[in-house]
Amino acid sequence: MNNFPRVFLNSKEEKEIQQGFPWAFDNEISHIKHRADEKSEWKNESLKECTVEDGATVEVYTKAGGFLGTGIINKKSKITVRIIGSEHADVIMADTAAFYEKKILDAYNMRRMFYKDSDSYRLIFGEADFIPGLICECFCDEKGRKIIVAQFLSLSCEVFRNEIIAALKKVCKPDAIYERSDASVRDKEGLPQTAGWIFGNGDTVFTIVENGIKLGVDIANGQKTGYFLDQKFNRIAAASFCKGKTVLDTFTHTGAFGLNAFKNGAREVTSVDISPEAVDMVKHNIELNGAEKVMTAVCADVFDLLKQYENDGRKFDVIILDPPAFTKSAKMIEKAYGGYKEINLRALRLLNEGGILVTCSCSHFMETNMFCDMLMHAAMDSHKRIQILEKRGAGPDHPVLLGYPKSEYLKCVVCRVL
Repeated sequence: MNNFPRVFLNSKEEKEIQQGFPWAFDNEISHIKHRADEKSEWKNESLKECTVEDGATVEVYTKAGGFLGTGIINKKSKITVRIIGSEHADVIMADTAAFYEKKILDAYNMRRMFYKDSDSYRLIFGEADFIPGLICECFCDEKGRKIIVAQFLSLSCEVFRNEIIAALKKVCKPDAIYERSDASVRDKEGLPQTAGWIFGNGDTVFTIVENGIKLGVDIANGQKTGYFLDQKFNRIAAASFCKGKTVLDTFTHTGAFGLNAFKNGAREVTSVDISPEAVDMVKHNIELNGAEKVMTAVCADVFDLLKQYENDGRKFDVIILDPPAFTKSAKMIEKAYGGYKEINLRALRLLNEGGILVTCSCSHFMETNMFCDMLMHAAMDSHKRIQILEKRGAGPDHPVLLGYPKSEYLKCVVCRVL
């Protein structure tokens, strides 16, 4: 028996954790049992009264006393315990350096099955790679430098920062590591936002090569880690329909979907984003790839532009909708459903008969059946018929952890519109 604090769940709250869900929420916790040392008496406290320090290692148990796993407690967060392992706490804490080195080596070896040294890919996908709150992207620039961009988004990985950084250096041998822990989710964890080089240094704007296309990446100022690697194979799939076609690429960010279309022989590509900084990067990427005669970058609100194109009678052969998440909470799902429906309805009206719609959602709350239901109603209201040719998700560098639905967040549906 060890001295680590023990978190006991309310009755019947253990099922999700047993299925693989890696969190215990505040309202699922019955009480916490802990003692100062081996000579002290164990005492029971409610979560509200609990004197166990945030960041402490705890063991999680069922109401009946069945061991569920070891985690890190954070009373400031509604996600009060994040499970870091199925082993007992004394086993994990005996050598935390080795514990995290093995986790990162496992993740690295899995990616090596699908990606080469010259590729860029997601190296660590948080809970899905059994390191809650940690995101690591591995970028390889055109000069062959390997730059890891890391996000420590929860206290559960922040307390093991030194071990994680040491393991990244040892396993992946990067030239530099840049931190982008400037996300608002850290506020909910009681952590300050921070960004900057934590190992090595260099330019924060560089060029990677994906699918044979040169792409500028801004890891300091770009959204999240600077580039969305999860759509790599979906960009190839979309481009296969674009040869000789007119293509509208919306919410384009870096222009990657449009550039894949260009590479596959599109006749005309219009790439749209509301962010002036994003459009500047798209223009830069157009020049990098010699696509000036085919591609145009437009700075506009996509909702407004789709309305304008409809009024102007514009038509396209292929339309790509890759919006940001319209909701990050279940409470806003109805509003998000309306937003997705509007852009899809307007896109359907802009497509030539037999045209291709590639439509995406990166919100896990908009699950696949709901997303397809939205498409069906958008088709009804636009007086179109849809054939779904393919349903796709994120690449293999974004594994789905069974029992943790949030890891299956990306939907990419390829449709033929009649």
